[in-house]
Amino acid sequence: MADFAVGDEDFLLDGRPVRLLSGALHYFRVHESQWGHRLAMLRAMGLNCVETYVPWNVHEPFLGRYRDVGALGRFLDAARDAGLWAIVRPGPYICAEWENGGLPHWLTGRLGRRARTDDPEYLVHVNRWFHTLLPQVAERGVDRGGPVLMVQVENEYGSYGSDRGYLRHLADLLRDCGITVPLFTSDGPEDHMLTGGSLPGVLATVNFGSAARQGFDVLRGHRPSGPLMCMEFWCGWFDHWGAEHMVRDAADAAATLSEILACGASVNLYMAHGGTNFAGWSGANRAGELHTGALEATVTSYDYDAPIDEAGRPTEKFWRLREVLARYRDDDTPLPQLPPEPVPLEGTFAARWEGWASLGDVMGTLGGEESESPVPPTFEELDVDRGLVRYRLDVPGPRQPYPLGVLGLRDVATVYVDGVRAGVLDAEDATLADPVPGGAAVELWVESLGRVNYGPRGGETKGITGGVLHERQYLHGVRARGLRLDAFSVPGAVSKVPFGPGPGPGAGAGAGSGCAGLHRGVLLLPDGAGGASFAWLRLPGWGRGFVWVNGFCLGRYWGVGPQGGLYVPGAVLGVGVNEVWVLELAGAEGAAGLTLGP
Repeated sequence: MADFAVGDEDFLLDGRPVRLLSGALHYFRVHESQWGHRLAMLRAMGLNCVETYVPWNVHEPFLGRYRDVGALGRFLDAARDAGLWAIVRPGPYICAEWENGGLPHWLTGRLGRRARTDDPEYLVHVNRWFHTLLPQVAERGVDRGGPVLMVQVENEYGSYGSDRGYLRHLADLLRDCGITVPLFTSDGPEDHMLTGGSLPGVLATVNFGSAARQGFDVLRGHRPSGPLMCMEFWCGWFDHWGAEHMVRDAADAAATLSEILACGASVNLYMAHGGTNFAGWSGANRAGELHTGALEATVTSYDYDAPIDEAGRPTEKFWRLREVLARYRDDDTPLPQLPPEPVPLEGTFAARWEGWASLGDVMGTLGGEESESPVPPTFEELDVDRGLVRYRLDVPGPRQPYPLGVLGLRDVATVYVDGVRAGVLDAEDATLADPVPGGAAVELWVESLGRVNYGPRGGETKGITGGVLHERQYLHGVRARGLRLDAFSVPGAVSKVPFGPGPGPGAGAGAGSGCAGLHRGVLLLPDGAGGASFAWLRLPGWGRGFVWVNGFCLGRYWGVGPQGGLYVPGAVLGVGVNEVWVLELAGAEGAAGLTLGP
């Protein structure tokens, strides 16, 4: 056991000054079989601490139904075994470029803007969740022989709100849940963020990617004493679909890290190792300075241009940051050796396609119950977190053709009129190019590209949030059915889908062709593949959708880039037959098969 405290100028461990050299590594973005390797990489880089968020929506996907809450405790034990201290940031909101900022869809769908405030109904759920989650953190505090040094109160709250009563409730709740180590907040180094997001008596830290001295000067204007810490040093950045890949020069990142440490501050590299947004958990942002513009969906890879890449290998940035960190260690002992480098799959293997099912058949087998209502229900009302919803309605007739449009669309809708694809809508208020006649049957397949994780539009609902218009008239009598990604992970569920060779004789569109629907195939791997640490799955020419390998959801692919392949942890693969499912949602005539390789 040890005593960790916040001193007037330094962090103190058993009364002695200590500098925290931390790196962010999210346990939920790394396959559990690889935790030990990634933590050893942090140690080899010269870090003495690891930081992680906790995504509430992963662990309570349905109200009152928990899923693997103990994963956090196992990760903290792995950190201790690796010789690292730990910083825990449990939220309840985490941002993190994660779906809905980590808040469950069932919570924000009901409460809307009342989330992240001192609202009684919201706090009932937060209290219950924290009392479920935090005992495993409390018992692993450094003062009880564990690795946990500090726990965060909310997350960058000053970027969102100013409800001090809410922050005080959370701080008191953490103590009530048994947390005895120091608490802290983290915000941008701006006056309105620090006044809105900090609490008297709780350590305030700042987040930035450059201008370290300027950032710490702003913090000192609010907190004249206490240890300085950059809780998020953004040494890289994340990508959006359809945009350029983000890269930060290694020398530039090293120079800023050197500036941070020269100020006598502690640091947390965000990210030290980013990992992957498996299973469609990527979040989204709103464009513009005020984060209220067009939706920008985050890619599946969370490589983040981090010093340890998505596959767990050291980059040039790793070595540059390692050189800087070595100069600020508390002792002169040599840095630990790097663990063995991950081994890529040898050879390239093509999928053999064995079946295809239409989206309608997939929805009929794996979707929820169809509901009927006057207006389109949202994803939240249909209890869909990640996935898609099919809306069906009829245009009354007789009447002449009129424009058909959607108000409040989030995020993308593929529209069929009388069974024929009529177009794709991807704006909040959008209209089909061609008018639709009376008496037509209309289907709108709407896909969520990820809920907003940052800014004033966080927690917004998904699906058709306004209505469907024919000319200026609302079309009522909507039949809606949701399909959750989780449905594919239910053992034996996909085997019930009625697979066939293709949608029609001689159509040239079937399994592996890229047409919309669920494609089933196999990858045959030889004996030598059993030692691979990872592989990349590629779908050249495909449109947009999701991939599963042996029931494990790798995440979303999308032909718009910049991501060109999906990361596959070695533990997911096996020697011999590996089953692959591809849920293609957009349809792509130029699909060129599927390959797995280095």
